[in-house]
Amino acid sequence: MENDKYVTPLSGRYASIEMSKVWSNNSKYSTWRKLWVALAETEKELGIDITNEQIEEMKAHINDIDYDIVSKREKECRHDVMAHVYEFGEKCPKAKPIIHLGATSCYVTDNTDVILMKEAIQLIKQKLILVIANLKKFALENKDVTCLGYTHFQSAQLTTVGKRATLWIQDLLEDLEELEFVEDNLKLLGSKGTTGTQESFMKLFKDEEKVKQIDKKIASKMGFEKIFAVSGQTYTRKQDSRVLNMLAQIAQSASKFANDMRLLQHEKELEEPFEKGQIGSSAMAYKRNPMRSERITSLARHVITLTMDTNITTVTQWLERTLDDSANKRISVPEAFLATDGILRLYANITEDIVVYKNVIKSNLMKELPFMATEEILMNAVLKGGDRQELHEKIRIYSMEAAKEVKEFGRENDLIKRIANDNSFGLTEEEILSALNPDNLCGRASNQVTDFIEEKVKPVIKKYENLIEGFDVKIEV
Repeated sequence: MENDKYVTPLSGRYASIEMSKVWSNNSKYSTWRKLWVALAETEKELGIDITNEQIEEMKAHINDIDYDIVSKREKECRHDVMAHVYEFGEKCPKAKPIIHLGATSCYVTDNTDVILMKEAIQLIKQKLILVIANLKKFALENKDVTCLGYTHFQSAQLTTVGKRATLWIQDLLEDLEELEFVEDNLKLLGSKGTTGTQESFMKLFKDEEKVKQIDKKIASKMGFEKIFAVSGQTYTRKQDSRVLNMLAQIAQSASKFANDMRLLQHEKELEEPFEKGQIGSSAMAYKRNPMRSERITSLARHVITLTMDTNITTVTQWLERTLDDSANKRISVPEAFLATDGILRLYANITEDIVVYKNVIKSNLMKELPFMATEEILMNAVLKGGDRQELHEKIRIYSMEAAKEVKEFGRENDLIKRIANDNSFGLTEEEILSALNPDNLCGRASNQVTDFIEEKVKPVIKKYENLIEGFDVKIEV
């Protein structure tokens, strides 16, 4: 890393090496050259006088880029594509006359962006599946760990730690469906010329049937099946918008999980992994901050806001082509992938080893259990002949009085004693306590976990097991 100028933290600190490589200059400009080779091969196949020697010369220099020459040339011509055409031609004197033949700049820039997005989506998918696999294991291990449920972050009916994890997984499965759709529908621009009419190729071939074959041949050589049927000079920027919206959805799910972790770490029920030498605070040595979760929410905010770039870019394109997308696109698309990659690395790292403090969970639960069990108490009292409406009102009043004892005076929750001392309920304290087994107050939570994992999660992991086999996302913090 150079320390005398700004380098984005996304590649230097947060994203994986693999994702940074996808968006590197070497990856970008070597792909330009591969596209020039594909164009030359296609033109040769369709009858243009291009030799095998010229094509082999180009292939030999795909990764041989002299950036100094490119930089010098770009300062002279003020055009990045033509600077690379020039440098490539210097390396390939035999092929020089036919490099970029009939194409416009967007042939390499737009098609390369789509190719790199496809590679990057594969890396995102890999980490997404890994997180789902981690959470599957966590959910099964904790499907019977009864805990307080929360609505409005106020104690509500009981649930289990594993059931809560299924909510995190379900969001990710929704994201995976969207990712698969976006991946399956990525389209190359092809080679359609200055305004999308393929006029240059009509002049070159003088045969419309041959020109109609160009896009499919190039796409096939670059590993794509789908091409935009029509375009201006560029592909519609709605494609970028769709891709970044997909990444933003992943960021939303990860941020929801991270916020839940932050809340539960405050309650001392769950905790992020904490390394032996990790420092939580420069001032307060005792602290164990949820720094990974906080970092997820921070990066997620960036990804979500980046969608505005592609949305606005889409609506401000003029007619067949305008260049006010270029600078923005160079930043927003790679950054969205780099940040999402960083988010999923953190998400995977946390879910490898979430710490569950079962005793604290039980203690928190028992403090609130009398309130959580009022419905059970009410039903048992009615079965003994009580009036439901009358008893409901009494429970409401006793609950308020018991809550006041806890909140204002710091005393124990005495709701059970208050109810037991009221003969209209017809229940002894022992009868009430025997009915208040927390494990019997979670409805179908445990079985919901089992069913959800079997029916929804395992088939997904099975489908992609080769994608995550042996994959390691250990990160330094």
